[in-house]
Amino acid sequence: MWRPSEHEKYGIVVASFRGTNQHGLTLEIGDTVQILEKYEGWYRGFALKNPNVKGIFPSNYVHLKNASVKNKGQFEMVIPTEDAVITEMTSTLRDWGTMWKQLYVKNEGDLFHRLGHIMNEILDLRRQVLVGHLTHDRMKDVKRHITARLDWGNEQLGLDLVPRKEFAMVDPEEISVTELYRLMEHRHRKKDTPVPASSHHLFVQMKSLMCSNLGEELEVIFSLYDSKENRPISERFFVRLNRNGLPKSPEKTERYSSLFVDLSSSDLRKDIFITVHIIRIGRMGAGEKKNSSNVQYRRPFGCAALSIADLLTGESKDDLILKVYMCNTESDWYQIHENIIKKMNARYNLTGSNTGLAVSLQLLHGDIEQIRRDYSSVFTRGVSITRKLGFSDVIMPGEMRNDLYITIEKGEFEKGGKSVARNVQITMVIVNSEGQILKDYISFGSGEPAAHEYHSFVLYHNNSPRWAELLKLPIPVDKFRGAHIRFEYRHCSTKEKGEKKLFGFSFIPLMQEDGRTFPDGTHELIVHKCEENTVFQDSCRYLKLPFLKGNLHGNNNQAVKNTKESFWITSFLCSTKLTQNGDMLDLLKWRMHPDKIPGSLSKLKEIDGSEIVKFLQDTLDTLFGILNESSQFSSKVFDCLVHIINLLQDSKFQHFKPVMDTYIEGHFSGALAYRDLIKVLKWYVDRIIEAERQEHIQEVLKAQEYIFKYIVQSRKLFSFATGGQNEEEFRCSIQELMMSIRFFLSKESKGTSALSQSQAVFLNSFPAVYSELLKLFDVREVANLVHDTLGSLPTIMHADDSLQDTKLQCIAKTVESELYSNPESRFILLPVVLHHLHKHLQEQRDLVMCARILSNMFCLSKKNSSEKSAMKEIDVIVNSLLDILLRTILEITSRPQPSGSAMRLQFQDVTGEFVASLLSLLRQMTDRHYQQLLESFNTKDELRDFLLQIFTVFRILIRPEMFPKDWTVMRFVANNVIITTVLYLSDALRKNFLNEGFDYKIWDSYFYLAVIFINQSCLQLEMFTPSKMKKVLEKYGDMRVTMGCEIFSMWQNLGEHKLHFIPALIGPFLEVTLIPQPDLRNVMIPIFHDMMDWEQRRSGNFKQVEAKLIDKLDSLMSEGRGDETYRELFNSILLKKIERETWRESGVSLIATVTRLMERLLDYRDCMKMGEVDGKKIGCTVSLLNFYKTELNKEEMYIRYIHKLYDLHMKAQNFTEAAYTLLLYDELLEWSDRPLREFLSYPMQTEWQRKEYLHMTIIQNFDRGKCWENGIILCRKLAEQYENYYDYRNLSKMRMMEASLYDKIMDQQRLEPEFFRVGFYGKKFPFFLRNKEFVCRGHDYERLEAFQQRMLTEFPHAIAMQHANQPDETIFQAEAQYLQIYAVTPIPESQEVLQREGIPDNIKSFYKVNHIWRYRYDRPFHKGTKDKENEFKSLWVERTALTLVQSLPGISRWFEVEKREVVEMSPLENAIEVLENKNQQLRTLIGQCQTRQMQNINPLTMCLNGVIDAAVNGGVSRYQEAFFVKEYIFNHPEDGDKISRLRELMLEQAQILEFGLAVHEKFVPQDMRPLHKKMVDQFFVLKSSLGIQDFSGCVPPSPVNFPNGSPRIPRNSAPAIMGPDAARVVPRRSPLSYPAVNRYSSSSLSSQASAEVSNLTGQSESSDEVFHMQPSPSTSSLSSTHSASPNVTSSAPSSARASPLLSDKHKHSRESSCLSPRERPCSAIFPIPAEPPQRVVFNHIGENTLPRSDPNLSAPDKAVNTTPSSWSLDSGKEAKNISESGRLIMPPVPPRPTQAASPARNIAAVSPSIMGRSPMKGSMQSFTPSPVDCHPSSMMSNSPVLSGSYSSGISSLSRCSISEMSGFESQIFEQTGSGSSYGISEEPTRKENKTPPPYSVYERTLRRPIPVPQCLSIPAPIDPPALPPKPGPARPTSLENGKRTDPLPRPRPFPRKVSQL
Repeated sequence: MWRPSEHEKYGIVVASFRGTNQHGLTLEIGDTVQILEKYEGWYRGFALKNPNVKGIFPSNYVHLKNASVKNKGQFEMVIPTEDAVITEMTSTLRDWGTMWKQLYVKNEGDLFHRLGHIMNEILDLRRQVLVGHLTHDRMKDVKRHITARLDWGNEQLGLDLVPRKEFAMVDPEEISVTELYRLMEHRHRKKDTPVPASSHHLFVQMKSLMCSNLGEELEVIFSLYDSKENRPISERFFVRLNRNGLPKSPEKTERYSSLFVDLSSSDLRKDIFITVHIIRIGRMGAGEKKNSSNVQYRRPFGCAALSIADLLTGESKDDLILKVYMCNTESDWYQIHENIIKKMNARYNLTGSNTGLAVSLQLLHGDIEQIRRDYSSVFTRGVSITRKLGFSDVIMPGEMRNDLYITIEKGEFEKGGKSVARNVQITMVIVNSEGQILKDYISFGSGEPAAHEYHSFVLYHNNSPRWAELLKLPIPVDKFRGAHIRFEYRHCSTKEKGEKKLFGFSFIPLMQEDGRTFPDGTHELIVHKCEENTVFQDSCRYLKLPFLKGNLHGNNNQAVKNTKESFWITSFLCSTKLTQNGDMLDLLKWRMHPDKIPGSLSKLKEIDGSEIVKFLQDTLDTLFGILNESSQFSSKVFDCLVHIINLLQDSKFQHFKPVMDTYIEGHFSGALAYRDLIKVLKWYVDRIIEAERQEHIQEVLKAQEYIFKYIVQSRKLFSFATGGQNEEEFRCSIQELMMSIRFFLSKESKGTSALSQSQAVFLNSFPAVYSELLKLFDVREVANLVHDTLGSLPTIMHADDSLQDTKLQCIAKTVESELYSNPESRFILLPVVLHHLHKHLQEQRDLVMCARILSNMFCLSKKNSSEKSAMKEIDVIVNSLLDILLRTILEITSRPQPSGSAMRLQFQDVTGEFVASLLSLLRQMTDRHYQQLLESFNTKDELRDFLLQIFTVFRILIRPEMFPKDWTVMRFVANNVIITTVLYLSDALRKNFLNEGFDYKIWDSYFYLAVIFINQSCLQLEMFTPSKMKKVLEKYGDMRVTMGCEIFSMWQNLGEHKLHFIPALIGPFLEVTLIPQPDLRNVMIPIFHDMMDWEQRRSGNFKQVEAKLIDKLDSLMSEGRGDETYRELFNSILLKKIERETWRESGVSLIATVTRLMERLLDYRDCMKMGEVDGKKIGCTVSLLNFYKTELNKEEMYIRYIHKLYDLHMKAQNFTEAAYTLLLYDELLEWSDRPLREFLSYPMQTEWQRKEYLHMTIIQNFDRGKCWENGIILCRKLAEQYENYYDYRNLSKMRMMEASLYDKIMDQQRLEPEFFRVGFYGKKFPFFLRNKEFVCRGHDYERLEAFQQRMLTEFPHAIAMQHANQPDETIFQAEAQYLQIYAVTPIPESQEVLQREGIPDNIKSFYKVNHIWRYRYDRPFHKGTKDKENEFKSLWVERTALTLVQSLPGISRWFEVEKREVVEMSPLENAIEVLENKNQQLRTLIGQCQTRQMQNINPLTMCLNGVIDAAVNGGVSRYQEAFFVKEYIFNHPEDGDKISRLRELMLEQAQILEFGLAVHEKFVPQDMRPLHKKMVDQFFVLKSSLGIQDFSGCVPPSPVNFPNGSPRIPRNSAPAIMGPDAARVVPRRSPLSYPAVNRYSSSSLSSQASAEVSNLTGQSESSDEVFHMQPSPSTSSLSSTHSASPNVTSSAPSSARASPLLSDKHKHSRESSCLSPRERPCSAIFPIPAEPPQRVVFNHIGENTLPRSDPNLSAPDKAVNTTPSSWSLDSGKEAKNISESGRLIMPPVPPRPTQAASPARNIAAVSPSIMGRSPMKGSMQSFTPSPVDCHPSSMMSNSPVLSGSYSSGISSLSRCSISEMSGFESQIFEQTGSGSSYGISEEPTRKENKTPPPYSVYERTLRRPIPVPQCLSIPAPIDPPALPPKPGPARPTSLENGKRTDPLPRPRPFPRKVSQL
């Protein structure tokens, strides 16, 4: 049976457990588990990383650990009882582990490796702690290292700063907030600015000397040298090396390693060098042979130097090789190191190329004790200590030094009868007073034991040697007196067996006769001559001789034989016992000369401070000895004592204070001194007020701390000695002294007077006296003394500023003193402290000190919070400081922050201290305190002001900048205090300010505070790691929910006052509900229902609620707030709430509107997260923009999103769309002088100025987008404004700009884009796309395949649909994304421009693809049984017309389909249209040839040949067989008129052909005559097949009679409208269908004729785009000319994704049909030099254009061949021939109008989102090509078309029969074919174009047509296309029958504007 576990509560998983058994809990190694129950070897519990999942696991998989349990029971919490550092380390490493892996994923390799290294270090240190074998000191070091690494890692990972005390984490609930703040601040500062070490040490280890020819022992001498002052700054480190260059004693590391200690920070500079002097011990000359005496000398070998700056990087220099140099002449040896440092290369050179000194150097930082701990191994092995020269900065008591430093400088010697100079060696010994040599007191340096004598090195043949060797003589003080140093001079002979001959000596006593040591400095000693064998046994014989050159005695001249020889030394004494100062000696020997006491005391002030502190104890003993002997010197002794005390205040000597403290505690013995000290001190205090000069008095007051220390110690000694006698007398004297002090403190002084300065001096040092008084008096007595003294201070704040500052500093020191820490004394001192503190806070003076005082006060009160006295203290503090504290925080936070970084840091510190003090006070307040506080207000106004004040302060505390980013612990403490206080204060708010006393301001402040409290980033627990969230919830809970419930409660209490907060609080509350906390949302969302209800009661609607909700939703969701869950919750909660309301319907409408807005905003936000600008972003922005405009009518939001959309377009370089977008804003403005505020990036300006700026920007973007026609309109409007204002300067500029746009229209080429229909199906699409279809305007050069790929890139999860059929409901509702894409053809509306004769193609091209509302897609299919002999009998065409909500181009590159219409065309109608298109093409070419617009006649030749040849080989007879047979006429009696029309067209074609042949004969070149003859012969065959002999009787004259010898159509005639589904072909190069008007390929010729053309013309690819033919087989053209311009491409998809049913062969065919560089005509790849390098698409199909099928193909041409080929028979030869013929000038031939009646039938209008049929290969019968054109077999072999069927077009989702054009389209092609690519000359164009073309994009009214010539009879069109009004005056026109038919108006939701076109 499972039993609750009692002791087994916490454990670590030591083996992974899969948990495969029932109720098993999956565990991994290292998981921590909490155990709830146990049963027979199993535990039940949960892993702490996921406490919600509980299960069972084996007990042997868990290692149990000790833990304590809190809250036993269901909600118990287990805390491991282990070291706090270990606990923190474990949890931190777990958090780091997850983040560490993420660093690798984010490719932050550097931090990844560094953090991994730190984690391993921490784990190693953790093992050391867990083992438990560390000493106490070592454990502290390890914990310090651990916490340092934890802090580093937390900082690098952006985690929270952890407050610590003694390396352990601090529980913020256990300490005061002020103490917590200080800990955080300390760690923050430590992290930001590490404290530099003040002491540094250099570790030197000698490795070896590398030299090829050593063979002698060496001495290596290291020292530190200051090159700036040219002196050594350290003692020497001396190492002896053996003959191999290695240390002689390798087992003793202290012999070859040393630590240069006590380097200050000022010593770490680049001009401090490590110098190394190397002395060899051997023969005089390095190459000298051995002599028999074996005498060895010290001889110079080399020197090295290294700057200490090279070590400042912190890295140790192991195995550093120093180069060794030798001076060129030995006489320079003394300064060789200076020459090396100064790089005086001429004076030294390398000792050898391979000579180097190997050393190891490392610079260590910190005091010597820390170095011993951190580098214990160094000291364990042994290391010598090398000191700095002189004293260190701190001399502690007991430190004894008596070191005399002697530097052997130089000598001047005579030759002594020698022919050469001497080899002088100095021998130095120390001789005591008895004439004995003192042994072991000459130190060559650290690392080598001291010796009893010294031998200098020898300089060869040098009578003026210079040595500069430094020696230390550590002679004890007791041996100093009477001792002297003797120097012996010997000549070292190299000839006489190496003897050393004595020739002189010098000496110098160590002390003078008066007891002083001989002074520091350089001394010139006399060299006394002596015999070689002189023995110095009796030193008294020569001690009477003079020893200094300046001290020669006349009576001793006989002893001094020669005084020309001299010897110089430099001495420096470093002694704590000996002095060179006579006045100091006189004072210390006062008992020997009592009469000199007054003078000695007076001279003490003149003695150097360093001498006084050296003999501090002796001096103090002397002073108090004199005081004990006689009281007559009490005043002078007091003054000397004051001088010494103040001397220690100097920064230079402040380290000697511990010396005095030690003296007072252990050496002071003046038991009676306190009487004299009190008496003299009181005398000085009493004289303060009257004294004029108070400098000395201030010195006395400054020294009062130590004076009181001496008084107290003296009294203690007296009491101890006498058993406490004279106690009352002592107390009275102290009371009298304090009364005198209070009297002088109470005196007020104005300005900066001497009295106020004295008061300030006293207050500065007075707090130091408290601890001394406590040694003799009770705590209460001392507290009352201090209270009275501080209470006597004047409270006038306008007094001296320095005095006020000092007064506050005194208060601060009082609070920090031991006296204040006692609760009894604290309660006595608190009133006076609060009194002064309140005054300063009231005046806002010295806030830094005030903050420090407050912080210390609350630190103490927290520690004693359980005591009753602490509760009373809080009462006093609340009554005195709470109000002023709030006002102070408000004041300092409202000030601007200082500019300097240091000042700013101080400002933040002050603010933080005050805030922490306030929080600490509020946290210590109990219910009783709050109750008393609220009852203390006399009036409601006072309470109101207090509440407003504290709410404002709380809002300030919540600001993110209040605390550093990583102070999360501090923020949670602050928030906990705030929410507790708010809960207390909310009751007061309800009781006092609700009903009659309702106060809007205070309630608003309350709600505002609550909202920003909930919205704090630090409270968003969802952003935390699971472990951090768990800790926060356990300690504080979710404070957001608590505050949310409080908001709801307070809101419900408002009642009818809620109306005051509607709609002001809607935004804040909405912000709260967007927080992803379910409980908070459930609490807060119902408030919106309440708001709607109250607003409905007040005004009958809730428009304000709706408006505010919508405004705030946009801004909040754009910031990343809210999610889909919130949208659903918002909708469900409010709908449920309003179910029973009377206003339910309007409420449902509001909720639906808001919900739809959320959908769009969420979509917009998701889209904006994408990196690059794509169609999804733009489409989403357009959707949101339209929503604000149409459904919400929010103009400002609408304008904002206009500019967001504009920015997106500019980023994507959609300049035309950007211009249209900006027009939306432009149209909202008027030409008025109304001032406009600053908005977005617009400055404050008038409406006219802003509109002008917008016009200019839009014109610029239209220009960049090559939409110049629209720019011209805006130029005219702006010019009109300039003209109205007579601003002719700008008017001129605008006219010139307009002219430049006209020039660009005529001179530059424009690309015609393709258009694609895209369907987005499935629920996974964003709302604005879901289950909708759009038409998209492609990018330049973008074809279907590229567009498909782009869409699939934008929607990577989408599935491309493999057919064009309209999807069913399952696709609509699928949880996926489906894309359906195929190309569509635009149907232009501006037909008049396109049909008019003589208009250049540059102009027409604009109207073909701009302002397009309607697009079409055609699908051929067979009805009934297919006739294999003549398949055109059953060939129908289904035409789908799509109408958009807005025309393209517009504010987006795509718009949604608004309406879909489907039309089915019969085979007869198809045939009629095919013939009409072909006739129109013929007319156009003939006209161009007649008017000499053609420079090359080949296009006409090919077109004639194609029609005639196809007719001869079957041609139109197929139509005759299909439609002229009795069976068809009988079965279709309703088609009589159409059959007649078809007959007329066939006869008309014959007439046109005849005329064309006549024209061709006129212009045909001689080499093409045979071909022309063949065509004439075939034409007669054609006529006979039609049964025509003469045309006059066959057809009406009007359509076929050609005035002026050519068939022409009236200029303004418009084609009849076939139906609403008329469309334009999107030209595309693919093996589908091409517009017939563009097909001039030689495939229209028979194989023979084609060869003839190719051979005769001899021309290659023409630069004329008309002749850049590519194979584009179609089945619907009248001829088989299937070539088109290179930018004409099939609209069908060519990827396998879009055509799943294509066979592989056909896929290859289709993909190969894309233009490759080889296949493209040269002008498409290499632009014509005269024109811009752009391809222009010229073909265009108008309203009456329908797909056709040409029945005139001969039978052999139906062979199926999908191999792509060039357009010519000879693989491009013909294209080459044509291109060489030059450019053509081809004026347009107006189209021949078709019949007015539309043959379209079976029109079905369907929903645009459902309808969309498209042919598929697998489900469609083959589609027979047109029989009118002939396809020779030789041509078909290279054609990529399936000439016998339409399967290629079907499978490619193309509109299969889009190749044919109506008459006017043919004319347009003829014109465009000679467009800018052909270099049309401007003159013919201008002559032909008598009226300028219309460019208006605003109006769509029909222009009046031009009168029709009488020679032609053309029926008026039923629905003539709309054309914008012409800029100039309209020419008078009339229509046939005098009537004008206006087009049916298109219904639009808004007036048409430029931006909507």
